[in-house]
Amino acid sequence: MSSYDPIRSPQDGDAGATSLKYGNRPAIHAPETDRATFVGLVYKHIAAAVAAFIAFETVLFVTGVAGAMEDFFFRGGGGRWMLLMGGVMVVQWFAGNAAADLLNPSRQYIGLFGSAFAQSLIFAPFLSYVFGQSGGGATVAEAAVITLIGFAVLTGIGLFTRKDLSFLRPIVMWGFGLALVAIIAGFIFGFGLGLWFSIAMIGLSGAAILFQTQGVVKRYPIGSHVAAAVGLFNSLMTMFWYVLRALMQRD
Repeated sequence: MSSYDPIRSPQDGDAGATSLKYGNRPAIHAPETDRATFVGLVYKHIAAAVAAFIAFETVLFVTGVAGAMEDFFFRGGGGRWMLLMGGVMVVQWFAGNAAADLLNPSRQYIGLFGSAFAQSLIFAPFLSYVFGQSGGGATVAEAAVITLIGFAVLTGIGLFTRKDLSFLRPIVMWGFGLALVAIIAGFIFGFGLGLWFSIAMIGLSGAAILFQTQGVVKRYPIGSHVAAAVGLFNSLMTMFWYVLRALMQRD
């Protein structure tokens, strides 16, 4: 018998009813079938956010906005492109804030698809620049494959390891904070952030995915799958950004 005291029985496919049944207790305490359904919904929403990102990005390229943004950030001088790297982390902060309201699904959806739109704006000039280079399309495809394989491996570790990964959270928070300081300093003082910075950021993004994946069932209650998807989506996109940047820097 479940340890929960149901408030009312959920209807089939009714995530809201299931949420009411289990209250605000983390999903890890729910029966295995409900927990598996919850995790599946999290990753379906991540996939939906990726699809939305691709759709937004396509519009930006078709309308010429991506090219105009490339001219501003990459050809305008002054290290403006470094602002984009800072933007990746700022988007994470605002999206996490919007998704933190577990009792407001509308705000969670704004956080998720607002993140997809913001990420498309941040990526547009970078992708436009990469596609303009020799073999740029192949480089983007290679970065996407590497990122998806890394995400899949880290997801498996995060979901099935018995080790408590919560110790990674302060490391990631401090790491991203220091990275943001380095980006701002580089913009102000005009120094570059090379390949090793990209590699370090890939590692930080991987650590974030690990503890966020484990946190899906340990921190979020049944019914808050949209909120759980927000952080993972943004960490996935951050990893993709720095994998692509590292591939562009390898030569």
